[in-house]
Amino acid sequence: MYLAKVVGVVVATTKSEGLVGKKMLMVQRLTPEYDLLGSVEVAIDSVGAGNGEIVLIATDYAAHQLFNAKDAPVDRAIVAIVDSVEMNK
Repeated sequence: MYLAKVVGVVVATTKSEGLVGKKMLMVQRLTPEYDLLGSVEVAIDSVGAGNGEIVLIATDYAAHQLFNAKDAPVDRAIVAIVDSVEMNK
């Protein structure tokens, strides 16, 4: 899992049947200092996240299992909206 920021929305009227009814958001990984890192990815939203929010991303099998659908091609899922993060340095 990792922290990311929601940076956009994906709208697709034609998509895999396993994605029908699922909200797709564009997210970008964050460093511990909340700086954007790497490329933008698409994640399926399970918590009602919105643009600009910091979220927790589950990947691979954990993301796929969240939606319990054999035909859903999911490898990134938003599983939490982050209120705060505390780090010991």
